[in-house]
Amino acid sequence: MPSAPPDGDPAPADGHLPDDALATLPDRPFGVYVHVPFCSVRCGYCDFNTYTLRELGDGTMAGASIDTFAQAATAEIDQAAGVLGPTTPAVSTVFVGGGTPTMLTAEDLVTVLDRIREVWGLADGAEVTTEANPDSVTPESLATLAAGGFTRVSLGMQSAVPHVLTTLERTHDPANVARAVDAARAAGLQVSLDLIYGTPGESLADWRTSLETAIALAPDHISAYALVVEEGTKMAAAVRRGDLPLPTDDDEADKYELADEILTAAGYGWYEVSNWARRDDARCRHNIAYWAGGNWWGVGPGAHSHVGGVRWWNVRHPRAWAGRLSSGESPAQAREVLTAEQRHEERVLLGSRLAEGLPIADLDDAGRPAVAGLIADGLIDATRAVRDRSVVLTGRGRLLADTVVRRLLGWG
Repeated sequence: MPSAPPDGDPAPADGHLPDDALATLPDRPFGVYVHVPFCSVRCGYCDFNTYTLRELGDGTMAGASIDTFAQAATAEIDQAAGVLGPTTPAVSTVFVGGGTPTMLTAEDLVTVLDRIREVWGLADGAEVTTEANPDSVTPESLATLAAGGFTRVSLGMQSAVPHVLTTLERTHDPANVARAVDAARAAGLQVSLDLIYGTPGESLADWRTSLETAIALAPDHISAYALVVEEGTKMAAAVRRGDLPLPTDDDEADKYELADEILTAAGYGWYEVSNWARRDDARCRHNIAYWAGGNWWGVGPGAHSHVGGVRWWNVRHPRAWAGRLSSGESPAQAREVLTAEQRHEERVLLGSRLAEGLPIADLDDAGRPAVAGLIADGLIDATRAVRDRSVVLTGRGRLLADTVVRRLLGWG
């Protein structure tokens, strides 16, 4: 089952935002996230807000089916334009995630992008990404996406090892990853590959195989995330029964170090703890905007948004989301206005994960004294701290990033 939404205050029925939040729009890049909640099957480890077609039933309400989703998404974009007003800048980044966005037709994905373009415009050089399952794209669909303005595709490879994919309940044919990469490149799209390490039963040799297979495909970007066994998932139940072993911290640390070693040797530079790119212009600018506290509107069931320190999230079920839009009501379920303390905590949490580092000047009186001790413990790069006055994690620091954050916040 999808994870529960966070707590928050009731969101206004018309989606109204405070004037001081809207005042930040002209001065910051603006992005749009589109959440497509459909999947052909639910993977056993996934707790994202996704639904199989069987779970949705007949999907007769607009927006609650693959065929009608684009119509409801464009309605939310129109509503967003009214809430944000005329000072909204042209969109710098668009990211279509899920779920499996490419369960929609390429034409429908372009329809949604066209409405974003019509309402706000796309900035020069805008980055436009869709996630995709390797089995859900064809040379024709990728060419349609590229012609319609998409610039990037992020393929859910996860592993190159069949038994690991089986444990994850991933259904794609590993050979289709190479076909999808070739087709995307032929269409002129940048390519990112997503990998997961720490799957129960995955050996270090298995993980090496996945890394080397991914590198051989020469993608522009690679993400490598440690598996988290989330409560409420089929995998969590299997772990509780003893059918699957819980990944250990030492195993995941060994695999992270192997990933960094192999990717660095292949010419990929880390720019965030879990992300590597072959060139600076191959970094995911949409995610960088998240980490930098940028403004974005999240379209779709359960999608999260942030503007000027106000964060809100939509109702999660596609029928509820579509029903609110059809009645002219905001689909926002709840929201929170971040306090200065919360914004500082997020700045430290996210900024310290970036290769550019977190300016020491951004730390408060509780955090600045911790820097010397973190340098002495080998968790922060001493040269960067002195020369650039920035907190930049060492390799060991990336393994212990949560510890670094706690100490920078004065929590221990």
